[in-house]
Amino acid sequence: MVDLTRRFDVLVIGGGNAALCAAISARRAGASVLVLEGAPKFYRGGNTRHTRNMRCAHDAATEILTGPYTEEEFWKDLLLVTGGQTDEELARFMIHESKDILNWIVEQGVRWQPSLGGTLSLGRTNSFFLGGGRAMLNALYRTAEELGVDILYDAEVIDLTVEDGMFISAQLKQPVGGRTEVRASTLVAAAGGFEANIEWLKESWGDAADNFLIRGTPYNRGAILKMLLAKGVQEIGDPTQCHAVAIDARAPKFDGGIITRHDSVVFGIVVNKHAERFYDEGEDIWPKRYAIWGRLVAAQPDQIAYIIFDSTVVTSFMPTLFPPIAGSTIAELAGKLELDAAALEKTITEFNAAVQPGTFDHTILDDCATEGITPAKTHWARRIETPPYLAYPVRPGITFTYLGTRVNREARILMKDGKPSANMFAAGEIMAGNVLGKGYAAGIGMTIGSVFGRVAGREAAKNARN
Repeated sequence: MVDLTRRFDVLVIGGGNAALCAAISARRAGASVLVLEGAPKFYRGGNTRHTRNMRCAHDAATEILTGPYTEEEFWKDLLLVTGGQTDEELARFMIHESKDILNWIVEQGVRWQPSLGGTLSLGRTNSFFLGGGRAMLNALYRTAEELGVDILYDAEVIDLTVEDGMFISAQLKQPVGGRTEVRASTLVAAAGGFEANIEWLKESWGDAADNFLIRGTPYNRGAILKMLLAKGVQEIGDPTQCHAVAIDARAPKFDGGIITRHDSVVFGIVVNKHAERFYDEGEDIWPKRYAIWGRLVAAQPDQIAYIIFDSTVVTSFMPTLFPPIAGSTIAELAGKLELDAAALEKTITEFNAAVQPGTFDHTILDDCATEGITPAKTHWARRIETPPYLAYPVRPGITFTYLGTRVNREARILMKDGKPSANMFAAGEIMAGNVLGKGYAAGIGMTIGSVFGRVAGREAAKNARN
């Protein structure tokens, strides 16, 4: 049993990667730590359960990384995907700190494995967790518990007491035990974004949000973020910006995870409900561009689209939970998708006619492109002509939102007047908008969580001692 009558040095709200890194870091610095995870134990860990890898800078190849990935290259990749919408000081700080995270995270019990293949192209840049995100999460929980971190599940925080930028206490509601006040010298907010709060999403997206699927946890409803903003914390980010990928339209509303994501876009074309293409499917290497497709589909009528390809590429990408829909002819496929057959046949005929000769290689920006159609497909363009013809229906799959709390490089929360909070820190998705103004590159979410979690825990412990 956790003694909630005592005053803890550090209170961590959240139960994913960022929260655990903060808790472990604070405990290793000598602080007493309590973690409040709003989910039941089986569903602990937020979106970390669905992750596979982390992007970290490193100067040389390792046993599991095929080559160097310098701080400057990481910075350029971040600039590319965000279009410059990032806090350069914080982003460069995160990138520099990520070099040490590769070893630090192993010291906390996490193990790496060689990169997965297919369209991922991450063997040089990203380290993969042995056993995936849940195994990584279990290792962090095991380490935290062995260090003496106290953990409560089903621990819903319903209010925060904050006075003049100083955290005083949290009001906790549990299924057994009812309401309790939890007091601590410092607070680390690591409770995720608000992607599972459809009503909040609709404030910015309108009724289109009703057609969004939430790839991540149903427990990230933004309650802690909303409380902090109401208590005078400075916000950062655009409420419409998020990590949004194209996931299978047949996926559950919540918690579908990574097995509902489709990596097949580069091997075919994508059409909307009118059987019309609407974006370049071959714009860039997949890890730098896969996360644009959620927003692209969100902008289409009824927030639905279809990835169309043929039988020659079915083994070229990672399979997903749902099988493709098949037709022996384009017309038959169109019928199964409830698309206009003549319109889909016209789109594919025009695309095939525009494909130019080239040497196909999905690991580089190859010379297989179209000519004379809009939008062009600038790489990996091949004719769709070998039956059976196949398709995946996709909808926007929201992983996490970017609206969050403003922080400095100590992970200390900034108040609306620009002054740092006396004793409040933040890590993970709840502050990701400092680094991600828009866009995404594979593995950066885990980098943000690990780096700023470690920093937040260390700084919170120092603050509590003082």
